[in-house]
Amino acid sequence: MRILIIGAGGVGSAAARIAVRRDFFETLILADYDPARPQALVDEVGDDRLAAAQVDASDAASVASLIRAHGATHVLNAVDPRFVMPIFDGCFEAGATYLDMAMSLSRPHPERPYELPGVKLGDEQFAQAERWEAAGRLALVGIGVEPGLSDVFARYAEDELFDEIDELGVRDGANLVVEGYEFAPSFSIWTTIEECLNPPVVFERDRGWYTTAPFSEPEVFDFPEGIGPVECVNVEHEEVLLMPRWTKAKRVTFKYGLGDEFIQVLQVLHKVGLDRTEPITVKGVQVSPRDVVAAALPDPASLGDRMTGKTCAGVWVRGTGKDGQPRSTYLYHVADNAVTMREYNSQAVVWQTALNPVIALELLASGVWTGTGVQGPEAFDARPFLDLLAAPAPGGYGSPWGITELA
Repeated sequence: MRILIIGAGGVGSAAARIAVRRDFFETLILADYDPARPQALVDEVGDDRLAAAQVDASDAASVASLIRAHGATHVLNAVDPRFVMPIFDGCFEAGATYLDMAMSLSRPHPERPYELPGVKLGDEQFAQAERWEAAGRLALVGIGVEPGLSDVFARYAEDELFDEIDELGVRDGANLVVEGYEFAPSFSIWTTIEECLNPPVVFERDRGWYTTAPFSEPEVFDFPEGIGPVECVNVEHEEVLLMPRWTKAKRVTFKYGLGDEFIQVLQVLHKVGLDRTEPITVKGVQVSPRDVVAAALPDPASLGDRMTGKTCAGVWVRGTGKDGQPRSTYLYHVADNAVTMREYNSQAVVWQTALNPVIALELLASGVWTGTGVQGPEAFDARPFLDLLAAPAPGGYGSPWGITELA
């Protein structure tokens, strides 16, 4: 297997640091628009299997050319979701297996944005599913942590824990603190603005997909391993578009623990138009307001030394258990920033995101996971993934997951 990672930011760099501890691949090329970024990581890691390259992720031809030049068999998209389609198309053109952690962008319904979905997350990719299947190629979409590991948990719950699922409720919360900044998001602010200010999507089996207002339906969820109660709100996310395609769940939701201050900042950005992506002219220069916001904030990958706490990703599953009795279960994975910084020099949020596509790549390399077309994580057997995730090194990745029974 010859892997190309496009994007040398926090997640792409963390994926490379995780992958070099494994022996399932021959070569890993880390590419970025700025070639100095991947080269710095290659120099830091010092593994002969790694190489650095330059790529324009906005240009499918540039992506395809790089794939061919290095003979890459698998491509991991580790850049902002605005670049999904050029990379997706470049992979198809060059014949490479494609993986991403965020799917093609949505566009709200023009007249009723808080009732009906317009173009949904992933629609542009799923529109090409038959083309990928006919060509015998695989695009594995949404294989980060959320979406990704959360979707693997959903598959495991349906196959091994529940006879009937009333709701798959993805719940994400943390107690992370970043010292020295009044406001410092632990993940890409570009992506965070996109998912938090778009109309959240909810799925109900007898109704289909519908939308609500941003930050709607607040609830307090008690997260495990010392994180504790966190207020979570509806946010647009890929799981709600993926899980219904491969599970029989009657309802699917996604709620994120943002906190009042974070929500207020996002609302202010929206009110003054700083969430917009369309360029505006400032003193004769064309700039995207959202890109300005991202440039003004600290790089999330640089915050690890100032960060303390844990982050938790998981799925709250409610329904009827295999014993025929009502069951309410939270399947989860926790990343402790102290551990991820000590072991991988990567802060917890980006490390937890990067871990899962590396595991998926190993399962594809071994032939345990196989498929064609555009597939989500739910389309594959969950048990090998979860076993590899939890098994101690060197056999596995040494990162246990948990199950909590709720009242």
